[in-house]
Amino acid sequence: MTSPKPFHRIRSLVLGCAAALVLMAGGSPLQAQTVAVMVNGEPITNYDIEQRAKLNFLTTRKPQPRQETINELIDEKVKVKEGKKFGVEPTSTDVDQSYAQMGTRMRMSADQLSKTLEGQGIRPDTLKARLKAEIVWTSLVRGRFKGSLQVGEKDVAAAAQAAGNEKLETEAFEYQLQPVVLVVPKGSAPSLFEARRKEAEALRTRVQTCEEANALFKSMQNATIRTIVTKTSADLPQVLRELLDKTPIGHLTAPEQTRQGIEMVALCGRKPTTIDTPKKREIRDKMFVEKYEAKSKSYLQEVRRAAMIEYR
Repeated sequence: MTSPKPFHRIRSLVLGCAAALVLMAGGSPLQAQTVAVMVNGEPITNYDIEQRAKLNFLTTRKPQPRQETINELIDEKVKVKEGKKFGVEPTSTDVDQSYAQMGTRMRMSADQLSKTLEGQGIRPDTLKARLKAEIVWTSLVRGRFKGSLQVGEKDVAAAAQAAGNEKLETEAFEYQLQPVVLVVPKGSAPSLFEARRKEAEALRTRVQTCEEANALFKSMQNATIRTIVTKTSADLPQVLRELLDKTPIGHLTAPEQTRQGIEMVALCGRKPTTIDTPKKREIRDKMFVEKYEAKSKSYLQEVRRAAMIEYR
């Protein structure tokens, strides 16, 4: 039977949290509550295994051996314990936020995600337990092995050369930007937005430098000018890049309506620079992932060897 659309979205998102595993056959209520494995004094019950198996099956629709589900749960137990050893203990709020973010990516609220899972007989806590372990482990590996996970320029260059002398840098611009907002209270009438837009247009003709912009907007009521930020061409959408390239240094861009009010940007600087090409970023990201996965695997093997695992 074809899965409803929400389940396809769950499949694609949850798949990134762990490998796809098995769908367990349901046992009796009494059997489900019995302990199958003890990990450092903490139980994994048959119910835990059945719940995780249902979640994993929902992501892949491919049943796999029961032992793989058990191994996944054991891994999470030792990860969380290792995190406590180093003071990495996400709060329930941290986990709930991660859970809600997953729902958002699926265009669901957290409650809707919970109802979708429950409709398949899966407790939300089953997914939250997985998310908690991943939060802990990512923080541990990145924090403890930060130095060894770094990807050097020479390594990237060598990989690029091996791939066929891929170009690593390209010409671009570096912009110094100072956002300005003429505040319009939420729920204001369209006429107020229009009035402030006209005000912004008039102010544009007065501003010739960023110093003038700071003096002007810092003295105005219902207006804010933020600190200068530096962005490169790669950081900005094409439409904004084109707008900035047409704006004289020290001047303001055309006003635009946002949720805060009427917003402009003071262009305080623009100079040529070089930036990484998309191919270079791709090579760097791939090398980092390879290093991370190798370190994660060896680290997990280490903590599992030290764990007390007892099958019942």
